[in-house]
Amino acid sequence: MMLDQALSVPASQQSFLAFDFGLKRTGVAVGNRMLKQATPQATVVAEGDARFALIEKRIKEWTPDALVVGVPFHPDGAPHENTLRAQKFARQLRGRFGLSVYEVDERYSTTEAISSGAKDADAASACIILEQFLRSLP
Repeated sequence: MMLDQALSVPASQQSFLAFDFGLKRTGVAVGNRMLKQATPQATVVAEGDARFALIEKRIKEWTPDALVVGVPFHPDGAPHENTLRAQKFARQLRGRFGLSVYEVDERYSTTEAISSGAKDADAASACIILEQFLRSLP
C-alpha cells in the first residue's frame, strides 16, 4: 500500500513501528496516530535472520498495531533495485509477524535526515517516513 492509499488505515490502528530498510542497516522509529509524531530508535545493524530477530524484539517491546516501511523510488517515480528489496522486506514482515504493513514512498528521506544533521541518518529517516505516514491519516 502506498501513501496515497494510507487513508484506509483502520482507526483501531493507533501505534506504529516504522523501518527505513537498508542492506546492512535498518532505521527504526516508533510513533502514534494521536500525536502524529515519531521518535527514533536504535538502528538495527544486521542482515537476514539476525535482522528479523532484532526486529522481533522491537515489536515485542513496542507492541505496535501496524508497521510502516519506506520504499525508495527514483526521482521520477520509477522503481529500482532497492525498491524491490524494500517491498520484499515489507512482505517478509507481514508474513513473519502477522501485522498490517503499510508502504510509504520515501524518496529523499535519507537526504532530508542527513541535511538536518541527524547523528543516525537511518533512524532519522525512519522518523521522517513515519511522520509522513501519520500526517496522511485522518
